[in-house]
Amino acid sequence: MYKQGIYKIVSNAPLTPTVYRMVLEGDTQYITRSGQFINIELEGKFLRRPISVADYDEQTITIIYKVVGRGTEQMAKMCEGMTLDILTGLGNGFSTDNNAQRPLLVGGGVGVPPMYNLCKRLLAEGKRPTVVMGFNTASELFYYDEFRELGVEVYCSTADGSMGVKGFVTDVIREKALTFDYLYTCGPLPMLKALYDATTVDAEFSFEERMGCGFGACMGCSCKTKYGNKRICKDGPVLKREEIIW
Repeated sequence: MYKQGIYKIVSNAPLTPTVYRMVLEGDTQYITRSGQFINIELEGKFLRRPISVADYDEQTITIIYKVVGRGTEQMAKMCEGMTLDILTGLGNGFSTDNNAQRPLLVGGGVGVPPMYNLCKRLLAEGKRPTVVMGFNTASELFYYDEFRELGVEVYCSTADGSMGVKGFVTDVIREKALTFDYLYTCGPLPMLKALYDATTVDAEFSFEERMGCGFGACMGCSCKTKYGNKRICKDGPVLKREEIIW
């Protein structure tokens, strides 16, 4: 179930030259799982902007977004005290209802944010997650220290080798000989496919997709699965390994 509401910007600051963290104050009761997203209305833009939730509590929502177009450029210029019309509680999110004790969390670029609240939730349940983050270069890296402050093992890869393992997240898994009994991941499609091919454990994959309405009405983000067509915005963005068709 989703909810529309007005949210006040508490802070909006850059983490890197192109990546920003925004904290919003308002009703968060409709966010029930890590990996859900919000849909932001922007003045002068026809479609809302879907942004994954990095963290939330009883009063605030934290999002991390990359400036890639006019909509996110507009967001980057917003100041404390301004308000936004937002749909919250969208998407199905990740499930922690399993017997895994050593889950692996893998985020690529702007797929990293939803891993943060998920990591906190898994720790609260007594599980021992490991985090792998993938970026193109060290200057794009964010939230490395925040994950380490949670007390979990954190590894990173960069395509140019400027930090961590040179290459991709799959190279980290191989070189560090990581052991895990479940996989959660969010990021670009080539990364998700590489992880699918490189692992055999039960897994949940969060897909990125262009969305129209954000709550399943327009059918614009439908994809084929082994169990029929599903809408990424409503039935996803999280799909389980066994239902994915590449």
